[in-house]
Amino acid sequence: MPPGKYGMQEEWEKEDQQITMDFLLPTGIFLKFPVSRNDTIKSIKKMVWKNARSEALYSALDDPDGYVFTCINQTAEREELEEESRRLSDVRPFMCVLKLVAREGDRVEKLTNTQISQLIGKGLHEFEAQKNHEVNEFRTKMRTFCEEKAQERESLPWQQWMEFSFPCELEPCCAPPESSSVKPKNSKKIFIQIKFESCQESFMLQQDPQDLPVALMKSALKKKATVFRSVRQEPEDYTLQVNGRWEFIYGKHPLCQFKYIFSCLRNGQNPHLTMIHHSTIVKYQEEQSKVCSQVSKSGSLSRPPPLPLKKQNTSSLWSINEPFYIHLLQGSRVNADEGMKLVVQAGLFHGSELLCKVVTTSEVTVCSEPLWDQKLEFDINVADLPRMSRLCFALYAVIEKAKKPRGTKKKNKKADCPIAWVNTMVFDYKDQLKTGEFLLSTWPSVPDDKSDLLNPMGTVEKNPNIDSAAGLLIRFPNIRPHPLYYPPLDKISDMEKNGDAVYATKDEYTKLKEIIDNKNSTEFFEDEKELLWKLRTEVRDRYPESLSKLLLITKWNKREDVVQMVSLLRHWPDLPAISALELLDYSFPDPAVRSFTIRCLKKLSDDELLQYLIQLVQVLKYESYLDCDLTTFLLERALSNRRIGHFLFWHLRSEIHVASVSLRFGLILEAYCRGDIHHIKLLTKQVNEALGKMKALSDIVKSGSQKMTVDDLKLCIRQESYLDALSDLYSPLNPSIFLCSCCCSVEKCRFMDSKMKPLWLMYLNPSLQGDMMGIIFKNGDDLRQDMLTLQMIQLMENLWKTEGLDLRMIPYGCLSTGNKMGLIEVVKNSDTIANIQRNSSNSAATAAFNKDALLNWLKSKNPEDKLEQAIEEFTLSCAGYCVATYVLGIGDRHNDNIMIRETGQLFHIDFGHFLGNFKRKLGINRERVPFILTYDFVHVIQQGRTNNSEKFERFREYCERAYKILCRNGTLFVNLFTMMKAAGLPELTSFKDIQYLKDSLALGKSEDEALKNFKVKFNEALRESWKTKVNWMMHSLAKDNRP
Repeated sequence: MPPGKYGMQEEWEKEDQQITMDFLLPTGIFLKFPVSRNDTIKSIKKMVWKNARSEALYSALDDPDGYVFTCINQTAEREELEEESRRLSDVRPFMCVLKLVAREGDRVEKLTNTQISQLIGKGLHEFEAQKNHEVNEFRTKMRTFCEEKAQERESLPWQQWMEFSFPCELEPCCAPPESSSVKPKNSKKIFIQIKFESCQESFMLQQDPQDLPVALMKSALKKKATVFRSVRQEPEDYTLQVNGRWEFIYGKHPLCQFKYIFSCLRNGQNPHLTMIHHSTIVKYQEEQSKVCSQVSKSGSLSRPPPLPLKKQNTSSLWSINEPFYIHLLQGSRVNADEGMKLVVQAGLFHGSELLCKVVTTSEVTVCSEPLWDQKLEFDINVADLPRMSRLCFALYAVIEKAKKPRGTKKKNKKADCPIAWVNTMVFDYKDQLKTGEFLLSTWPSVPDDKSDLLNPMGTVEKNPNIDSAAGLLIRFPNIRPHPLYYPPLDKISDMEKNGDAVYATKDEYTKLKEIIDNKNSTEFFEDEKELLWKLRTEVRDRYPESLSKLLLITKWNKREDVVQMVSLLRHWPDLPAISALELLDYSFPDPAVRSFTIRCLKKLSDDELLQYLIQLVQVLKYESYLDCDLTTFLLERALSNRRIGHFLFWHLRSEIHVASVSLRFGLILEAYCRGDIHHIKLLTKQVNEALGKMKALSDIVKSGSQKMTVDDLKLCIRQESYLDALSDLYSPLNPSIFLCSCCCSVEKCRFMDSKMKPLWLMYLNPSLQGDMMGIIFKNGDDLRQDMLTLQMIQLMENLWKTEGLDLRMIPYGCLSTGNKMGLIEVVKNSDTIANIQRNSSNSAATAAFNKDALLNWLKSKNPEDKLEQAIEEFTLSCAGYCVATYVLGIGDRHNDNIMIRETGQLFHIDFGHFLGNFKRKLGINRERVPFILTYDFVHVIQQGRTNNSEKFERFREYCERAYKILCRNGTLFVNLFTMMKAAGLPELTSFKDIQYLKDSLALGKSEDEALKNFKVKFNEALRESWKTKVNWMMHSLAKDNRP
């Protein structure tokens, strides 16, 4: 029999506007009539009342607001449709049935819960269904914390409220942009176009770039008073808004430090600003506060009071000098081949350190529910268990020894078939040693993984797919009749005994300095460990930034050493935030260390925090409990700066589908939404409406059932439901940009011809006539690696600018928004090198060898006096990308993923391979050059003159200077990439990948040695330029031959 078809999934994909629905009324009356799939729930309710008038028992119905529609949704759950502004096509009921029921409970609270569930992609009922005390306590605590932050925000003066809602977008330094060879005319003053809100007239003002915004506002008010003969007003009552954007210019920063004005100065444009009176800002503030106060008032009434704490007898863990053990009882749902034996391996870890020998069970015959009932005793006393002890299990199958082929005796002890792994904490979230039975649902192992079976870096969450995952039933013993607790930190400090003063020889101090100076190593010989520990107070006083080295050699399985380390940490000087980042790695799980780290990170400015936010979200995966200092820190900063909140939301939301973090990320998202209720509406427009429709369009384009044309796509977008969803939203790529109307730009929308058929959507900016903004929607590609690479290029640019070197980089916007999908910013007025070469040549085979193509294209776009500036832009950006691609080991470089703007700026796109993971063909590395530097690039840099060595030497100097700046900040890049190991990117999984970065940044070498090595690579790239050309020719031929 063919499988039955249930539900209406296919109905919602059809283009018919009308759909016949059944309506069940609370009076027992049944109605059936057609509605439009674009109708809102509110308008459908009106139709129901209109049709019900002619039916029996109409008089028994109360006011429509007293009722709510319910339906069975696509996940087979009953859903109340409290959000009545939603369209029927967005609700997508499982069946064509809507049931009307009387409203119960707190409507505002229920509506908010519904909105949060839809926004975060996870029903709040799932959290309640956990019946987990840790989850419940975390939700209550975070809700209180976040709602208090929201209330504090309501009472802020308007200027401070602006710092939350519209934080300044600033350059890393306040020097005005100035090209080294081409000085702008009138470099002392800039012309700024100013208008007042609700006034069409504008005027031009001349201002010093180093002036503060208040000086510009004074000039504008003075001009207004002169022109319109109006009463003089105070500049403190105004703020400046960038025309066409939700970006404001205010505060005590020079004008040229604002990104928008800096960009205008760099591109020779006049900034366009509007003077906004503070009453307009206050109105926005009151609107948002009204929404938030309704919800918090409603929520506070429904929250139950906390339960009183029970007093109970407890014992300190440190009084138990007996070996720690557990019982492995049995397995469940184990799937392995017959004729094999099942074994479980168990290890106790503190971060990456194994605390004692691994314990292995006896072998049992393969079956679905294998029985061990075995005591596993570890070679460590209960008293010596560190607070963050992690119990790691690996389930694997081995071939029975009798059946092993000859010559494989050495492999007897090795696992032949890893099946699954699972981790759990030895202490619960309240510091209590666990007791009783726990069913651990496991995570599948990678079948061909040659590394260790145990996975201490993995999550301590159980696999939520309990119906399909193998399970291990374990029992923690009741060592004492009452609970055992790990001693609190204040008790630990009472036991401080860092010994008498240590006397060290001169040789020991010299050796210590050598160990500290070796930045390339995290592994130590025994004598080095002993010396570091002996001179630990010296490390604190002289080399505090080497805290990580001391933590790595601490014996966490000896409580005396733990006491001394924690006590030492209490008096450790705060580290620079950038140095503290490495302490968030999974190797440093101790709560005192993590609290110290967050204390250091609190010094990060908002811009710095945004710069490292991707990594900070990733290391949340290393946290062992829901309630941790890092989570609170991120929420606190996100609720103090809407821009941080926006990107924190997206970095969490994009991984909500990942089972191992779905609970943690979902709970943090819920807490954030509770703290910024107004943001829910703006984000819902992005997630549920715009991205939902983009995905639907992409699926239509990619479906092979019929050949879709660009005209078909435009027809789809013109439908009312699509136009509404795709218009009037804040860009997920940059919340300062408001994407107004897609309808004016439908003609410019298209899909690209590459494998995943990305959508190219264009928006018109009504405030700036003719100005278009574009976004690319990709569905089917993992954009996280691109996002990371572009983040690093942005960081490089910031470091260079701080040192007075502006290399005209274009780290365009890129955001992963979900499972293999995301958005990319369109860089306007740009084209690929390949297209420029193809358009200047009759043959694809010769296109890559046409050295004049680039220079001729630049000449056509930059007539006469503009050409010199364009070549300078090309030279600077080419230097920046040469260094960036070399340091990051970016592979698969060809003329289709290197682009150039009409202004001359060169930039790279599509970062599918990095850290030296270059493309290979037939086992041969196709890319033998360290970075791309072809002769046509050199031809442009030398302005088309072969003897122009002065220009080329200046280009070489830019490269060397840029490289030296990155080397000085090498540890920062290594720390950020190490933190990203938690992301599970295919090309960033091991220390080998990190080692590539350490080598390219010459970590541990002097600046002279590093520069010498870079010069060799530079000359090699130039010498091997012809090989790059051949690669490009092959790529052009392949592209040209496609049907």
